[in-house]
Amino acid sequence: MLLLEYHNLLLKSILTERFNSPTHASIDQVISDFDGVTFHVSTPETKSKILISISIKCYNDLLQHGAQTVLEREYGSYITTTEPGYDFSLLIDLENLPADAEARDDLVRRVSLLRRNTMAAPFEKAIDTHHALAEAAKDISPEMAPSATQSEVMVIRYRDEESMYIQASHDRVTVIFSTVFREETDRIFGKVFLSEFVDARRRAIQNAPQVLYRNDPPLEIRGVPGVGDVHGDVGYITFVLFPRHLTRQRREESISHIQTFRDYFHYHIKAAKAYMHSRMRRRVADFLKVLNRAKPEVEEGEKKERKTATGRSFQVQG
Repeated sequence: MLLLEYHNLLLKSILTERFNSPTHASIDQVISDFDGVTFHVSTPETKSKILISISIKCYNDLLQHGAQTVLEREYGSYITTTEPGYDFSLLIDLENLPADAEARDDLVRRVSLLRRNTMAAPFEKAIDTHHALAEAAKDISPEMAPSATQSEVMVIRYRDEESMYIQASHDRVTVIFSTVFREETDRIFGKVFLSEFVDARRRAIQNAPQVLYRNDPPLEIRGVPGVGDVHGDVGYITFVLFPRHLTRQRREESISHIQTFRDYFHYHIKAAKAYMHSRMRRRVADFLKVLNRAKPEVEEGEKKERKTATGRSFQVQG
């Protein structure tokens, strides 16, 4: 299976080219990403200053859960006044780039991860809350530990009809995706696809997160406003991240994997449908070849053709 990249490849290639070019050039390019995210790369003032802006549907939700702090930590002095029509902007001066090649490559990498870092804020908050609750639970008995239903459920409305729900507790972090299946076949493919996650964890990868699928809202989010308001075929996919997935060494990788799951999931549903359609078309073509070979060829001498007075022709049977 294909694992989707966390960075924006086009944004990375543009910046790499501009950073390594001896001459400056004007740029005005709009780049689309997953989940309706849009980038605008331009040089509005001068060719030596590149403005990178991002628009995210759920930006206000992310701000409530620490997105501004994460962005200031990652981009610092590169943050500038936000471009009208967008949610966040960076300004890079090509004449004041880091002298070290590795530092320039790291800057390209961080900017190409702008969407990932913005979306990472609620996950970082949930993991930090988990560690704080786990530390507090060490001094009390398991029966007295706070239950998951007592902690905050963070709602990230990242698509028009789909949301992410993130909840931390002392022994886990639960991430729930609501996803809309536009076609019945998508739902069937999705259910088969998710069953492989369950079987893989059971057979060989015991350290993988627990994956659950259901058609009605899970218990953790039944009281959240807006849950169940979407009409249509909605499924709820639950990931349970345990403490081994939330260590300092693994948390960044876990955040990157989990936030791209929805795109990964629907990409492989479409890829599976395209593969099956290509196989069916190939099978039909093979059947047509067999039928064409089975047609008897009529010899010229056996053709009995007559014409009427008006010039119309017909075959004589017998």
